[in-house]
Amino acid sequence: MNPVMTVEELNRFLDSDFPEVHTDGRVFEVVSVGPGTATMRFDPLTRHLRPGATISGPALFTLTDVAAYVTLIAHIGPVALAVTTNLNINFLRKPGLGPLECCCRILKLGKRLAVLDAAITATGDTKIVAHATATYSIPPK
Repeated sequence: MNPVMTVEELNRFLDSDFPEVHTDGRVFEVVSVGPGTATMRFDPLTRHLRPGATISGPALFTLTDVAAYVTLIAHIGPVALAVTTNLNINFLRKPGLGPLECCCRILKLGKRLAVLDAAITATGDTKIVAHATATYSIPPK
């Protein structure tokens, strides 16, 4: 399963079709794409923290959703109307304020549905902060 879009094309697609993802400045960036995989970097701001100085669950959920979507379109092309139908996330550790990476891989890519898993780690660390599975609906051609 080889990607059909490059890192540069994916970042341009997010900029043009989903500019709201950068409303408060550029905090999301696609950093790599490979066969069945993609990785996104998240540079959280202090507004992404919750009490206890940890990155909030909604911020981690957003990172996961955007990264899984990017992984899918990297492999099927720029389909703006592919939508999340399910996303389940498990928060495993408290990440402090600092860059995170979300590595996603496609588990199944069908004609109408795709299933992916995602692992969030602090950049440069191997300990998983959160793990998720996601299902996306792919519109008919």
